[in-house]
Amino acid sequence: MTGSRVLDLFSCSGGAGWGYHLAGFEVDGCDIADRPRYPFAYHRGDALTYLARLIATGEIRRYTLVHASPPCQAGCALTVGTNQSQGWGGIHTDLVAAVRNLLDRTGLPYVIEQPNGRAAIRKDLSLCGEMFGLGVLRHRNFELGRWATPTPAHPRHRGYVRGYRHGVYRDGPYVAAYGDGGGKATVPEMQHAMGITWTDVHEELTEAIPPAYTRWIGTAFLTARQEVFA
Repeated sequence: MTGSRVLDLFSCSGGAGWGYHLAGFEVDGCDIADRPRYPFAYHRGDALTYLARLIATGEIRRYTLVHASPPCQAGCALTVGTNQSQGWGGIHTDLVAAVRNLLDRTGLPYVIEQPNGRAAIRKDLSLCGEMFGLGVLRHRNFELGRWATPTPAHPRHRGYVRGYRHGVYRDGPYVAAYGDGGGKATVPEMQHAMGITWTDVHEELTEAIPPAYTRWIGTAFLTARQEVFA
């Protein structure tokens, strides 16, 4: 659909944004860190402050859809146990509720993305790399506001994620795109497995979601809109 524009909040280096681009959206990103490799128009700043300003000025009406991937360390299944064992439970803030409150005020359809874990979002949609033939599993959950789409079938995993777990090394068809050592993926392996070529920064790759996910979501959203207005 012509003229569709997505606001990509907590954008990191653009994994989500690139998928929406492939689905046909114009993309604007916002992240608190300097992201010189972000491939689209970019605002550096606090995402919540920026969104509140867009709402107050009415500029939010430039957008068709808002996507938000707030920091997930407070609820991510990969970090919750480590945080507790190290006494780190208080250093990560769960921003999901604050993000949702602002997204509701926009009046726009939206997507909130989080990994598996304790984050308090509705799991309206769950995606996995195996659904798209990728070299990562990278399970992610999505809360959909003001629109809906069926979840695609989740095919059986073809094997293990390569690397050490509980002291045992296993080989497998997927790489671990997080952390260092223990058989974790190298930067080129992460780039290839997720379909991300424009950044070779380890931290950005470990935080990214594969563009295939948001390409699917963006296409589903545009299809749903066309059906509504048909």
